[in-house]
Amino acid sequence: MTEVLIEIPARHGKAAIVTQGQVVTVINTHGEQVVDTWAFNRADLGEFMSNEHTRAHSLHLIPQPGDILRTNKRRPIMTMIEDTSGGIHDTLIAACDRHRYAFLGHEGHHDNCTDNLFAGMEELGLVPPEVPSPLNLFMNIPWTAEGTLSFEAPPRSLPGGHVRLRAEMDLVIAFSACPQDILPINGKAGRPVEAHFTVG
Repeated sequence: MTEVLIEIPARHGKAAIVTQGQVVTVINTHGEQVVDTWAFNRADLGEFMSNEHTRAHSLHLIPQPGDILRTNKRRPIMTMIEDTSGGIHDTLIAACDRHRYAFLGHEGHHDNCTDNLFAGMEELGLVPPEVPSPLNLFMNIPWTAEGTLSFEAPPRSLPGGHVRLRAEMDLVIAFSACPQDILPINGKAGRPVEAHFTVG
């Protein structure tokens, strides 16, 4: 069966149902777009991929191929099986929301990843019970030896670079093509663009 390429529109969210054993390929189509990523147990949305629990087992701040991504119940939900994107991802920063943009000085509405999560899930008739900390694919948050973090442009992502994630349970996966255009995480030009994914 041919895999269908699904667009995550610029500044918007998308979600999909994934069956255990299927592989989700997340594509950084233009090479500089951050994709916030969540995964929920399809049978119980209260169980979801948790960066905090994953780090305790993988002992990695950035997931690597072979790492098992775990839920808030410490069960495997996905395994990263391939990464051709340059290997720069973030597990520390919360999804942006309207409060974050107000803090950055933006007045009025600004598209944000929190709203995008709810909008993407709503297309499937689902409502997430909370907003877990996302796996921020392709996001560059370097840290110093003193523990200082910074928001930086992608250092080495290439157009078409991808991450492949194997589902370890029946799940719902959700994405946001991050609309951040104030900080340089989506490239120094600050122009969020679309990304894509496949399930197969």
